[in-house]
Amino acid sequence: MWEERAHRARREILALAADGYGLGELYQNAIAVVERAVGAELSCWAALDPDTLTISAMVSGEARIPGQYEPLLADAECAPTEPHTFARLARSGRAVARLSELSARERDESLRAREVWRPLGLDREVRTMFAVDGAYWGAAGMVRSGRDFTEREVDFLAAVAPAVASASRLAARREASLPDAGAAPAIVVLGDAGELRTATPTVREWRERFDDIAPGRFALLLRLMWAGARVSPEHGFRTRVRDGRARWATVEASRLIGDDEDEDAVAVLISSAPPDDLMDLVFVAYDLSPRECEVCREVILGRSTAEIGHDLFISPYTVQDHLKSVFGKVGVHSRGELVERLRPAAPGALRTRP
Repeated sequence: MWEERAHRARREILALAADGYGLGELYQNAIAVVERAVGAELSCWAALDPDTLTISAMVSGEARIPGQYEPLLADAECAPTEPHTFARLARSGRAVARLSELSARERDESLRAREVWRPLGLDREVRTMFAVDGAYWGAAGMVRSGRDFTEREVDFLAAVAPAVASASRLAARREASLPDAGAAPAIVVLGDAGELRTATPTVREWRERFDDIAPGRFALLLRLMWAGARVSPEHGFRTRVRDGRARWATVEASRLIGDDEDEDAVAVLISSAPPDDLMDLVFVAYDLSPRECEVCREVILGRSTAEIGHDLFISPYTVQDHLKSVFGKVGVHSRGELVERLRPAAPGALRTRP
C-alpha cells in the first residue's frame, strides 16, 4: 500500500519540476504531497548548497515555526555536537533519521529538541535527506507530538526523497540560468550575540529580497552565517543562497579581529553570485565529473580541441571522449548548444585561466 502511495507521490513531485516550478513553489507543493502520507504538525524543508551542505533556502509548510525559535534552529544546525544536523546526516550517508533513535542523553543534549521542540510541545521528529547522484540538494524536517514516525512512514520518505532531489536539482539548474541585474554588495557587522550592529545602506535591498520568501528570512540568514563563522576552524564561512526572487547570492562571513569587546563580532558580505559560482552550481546539477568540468570551462572560453588537450595535458581523443559524455548528460549535440546551456546568464564574464 505505502509503495503505491510513494510511487504516486514521486510522479506528482517530478511533474511539479517538469511544469517549471521554482524551488520555493516546488517545496511548498511537495510538502503538501508528502504530508498526505506522513502527518506532521510542523514541516520545514531546506534547499542545500551541494558543495558546502549549508542551507541555501528554507520553506515551511502550512504551519510555520514561530519566529522566536528560528534563530535557535540556525544555531543548532551549525553546532558541532548537535545530532542529526543536515550536514552530519549527509556526511554519514543516512537518508532518514528519527529523533527517537538517539539515546535519552543525546536527546536531552540536543539544542533543537530541548530549546525548540520541547517548548512547543513536540517530541517526535524525522529528518530526510534529498540526494541524487551523490549530491545533496535539500533536506526536510518534520515534527509532531505523541505517536512516533512509523517504519512505513520512514520507508515512504526514503522512497520519495530521490524524486525530491531530482526535482530540486532541476529547479536549481533552471534558476541558475535566469538573468539577474544584480544588487550592490552589502556588508553587515553582527555582535557577539548575533545582533546587528551596523550595515551599509545597500542592505535594505537584500533584506527585501530575502524577506520575499517569508518575513524574517533575512534575519535568519544572518544568524546562520554568524553561527557558522563562530564554529568554523578557519573563522570564516561561505555559501550560496537563494533569495525570494529565485536569484542566487554569495554570502561570506568572517570573525573580526579587534579588542576584547569585539572578539566575537562577525562581518557578513552579501553579493550577487558571480558567474563562476553559478557555473559550479550548474556543473553539479548536470552531474559532471571534475575533468568534465575542466573541459567545459575550456569550451566556454572558446578553446579548440587541441588547445584544451594542451592546457589539461590530455590527448585530443580524450577531450572528444569527455565532450561526448558531457553532451549526453546535458542533452545537447554541439559545442554551441553546450555553451548556451551552461553559461550563466548573470552579469559578468567567466574568469579566464591565468
